[in-house]
Amino acid sequence: MQTLGKPTRALGGAFTLCLALVASPSLAQEQAAPPQVEPAPAAPPRAVAGAPTPSVSSYRINSGDELEVYVWGEERLQRQMKVLPDGTIAFPLVGQLRVAGQLPQDVERMVSERLRPQYRGEVPVVTVTVRQAAGMRFSVIGKVRSPGVYDTSRYINILEAIGQAGGPAEFANMDGISVIRDEGGTLKSYSIKLSQLFRSNVNENQLRNAGILQIRPGDVIIVP
Repeated sequence: MQTLGKPTRALGGAFTLCLALVASPSLAQEQAAPPQVEPAPAAPPRAVAGAPTPSVSSYRINSGDELEVYVWGEERLQRQMKVLPDGTIAFPLVGQLRVAGQLPQDVERMVSERLRPQYRGEVPVVTVTVRQAAGMRFSVIGKVRSPGVYDTSRYINILEAIGQAGGPAEFANMDGISVIRDEGGTLKSYSIKLSQLFRSNVNENQLRNAGILQIRPGDVIIVP
């Protein structure tokens, strides 16, 4: 059980203010020793006319996301696919890859490494694009104004998630919030205490001390 924040009894009209503040990372060698030979570096991806420079993204892939995997100069190796519930995709000449939790550029490297035995020279440029981020889904239940299942196109924190559910309802216990999360097939519970933030004149020090949790896909937020 992980406890974040310090409990207070304040509740009410400062929710919008809290949300705005949070939304606004030389040793000698023996003579008999043979000389060290540096291993040859791996061949870089083969440049192909018109191929883009692989992008850098901070988005981590989730189950349900729609991906486009493209091997430039190889029309047979272009696929659009959804990430399966177990977090994997299947790609020609590569096989099954576990991509959930990976960055797009990580998947590009994984595909390139799996393709390397298929080429005598350099591997063509591989690009991975998230066409639709359908996996960013979470639930909010309990004493909120609009409980339900929500989708978002970006990562959000616990305050923003409760805000999407309309904010806390009357008599909600903001020091008793639980977040249920699936971590590698094991359900874990996180205890959240936010009442100190639901008052006027919230400052940066209070926000830091609250240790506001970032929501992950599939989280269930319970507001008692």
